[in-house]
Amino acid sequence: MKTIFSGVQPSGNLHIGNYIGALRQWVNVQEGNDALFCIVDLHAITVPQDPKALREKVLEVAALYLACGIDPKKAHIFIQSENPDHSYLAWILNTITPFGQLQRMTQFKEKSQKHEENLGLFDYPVLMASDILLYQTDEVPVGEDQKQHIELTRDLAERFNKRFGETFKLPNPVIQSQTARIMSLQNPASKMSKSDNNPLGTINLLDTEEQIREKIKKAVTDSNSKVSKDHGSEAIVNLLTIYSAFKGISFNKAQDEMEGKAYSELKNSITEVVLETLLPIREKYEEIRKDEKALRDILDEGREYAISKSSKTLLDVKQKVGLI
Repeated sequence: MKTIFSGVQPSGNLHIGNYIGALRQWVNVQEGNDALFCIVDLHAITVPQDPKALREKVLEVAALYLACGIDPKKAHIFIQSENPDHSYLAWILNTITPFGQLQRMTQFKEKSQKHEENLGLFDYPVLMASDILLYQTDEVPVGEDQKQHIELTRDLAERFNKRFGETFKLPNPVIQSQTARIMSLQNPASKMSKSDNNPLGTINLLDTEEQIREKIKKAVTDSNSKVSKDHGSEAIVNLLTIYSAFKGISFNKAQDEMEGKAYSELKNSITEVVLETLLPIREKYEEIRKDEKALRDILDEGREYAISKSSKTLLDVKQKVGLI
């Protein structure tokens, strides 16, 4: 049985990029594996957050995990900050992390341009490494943008193992290559993002039917009028990627289906397959979110399970580095 670990930040609104790149993968891998799915609130506070809104978002994300198909009888959902082992191991890993390696992190460079620099933002990848290594994780289902962080995690595990003896497993990223990057509907050169300044660029998991229809209808295309394999602009490739992901077919098959069709027909087809998936998720979410006690019970169980696993790893680490 493999150990699977992954997490999403409770900041902004979860969108179809999160669903395709992460949540849908999680539903598939929870079968027959030891799966832990975390709400990474400590990562979220590396950029400014409204405390009241953050607390609500944590519960919103937990409910969305369940609404998207995570089964608490098969997997464990917990809140990162409720397990202090994460920040404890991160401090120990900091002592073996080369400063220059963190400076080269692409995501730090990008976020530093949007937010005031702080040590937490700089140190984000070490905390992520701690998240993963604590559970002796075999596989991490993540988006393509997190691949560099998994490589750092493996580097730190190897560095620690070499210095103190075999301790950590080396985790492998699991990335769906065809649907790894869903781009903005308004700026197909940029990844769909929870922090997109243009609300029309992102389809959120809790959007209404009217919002979804409007966003897809207003998605940018190009100067052509019909889908053509010979003229695949970034915008059309992105729309076909979304269609193929929600239809459950390959990108090439999506191209074949839509070849020669007007862009309006493509958008109508995308709208229908997206609504077919998202409307039931929204309905389930609203039902789950109404029963906060049941939701918190699931998170409490997840926390206890997570600590039962992570405490063993942390004790081993403390003994090896000489801590009492």
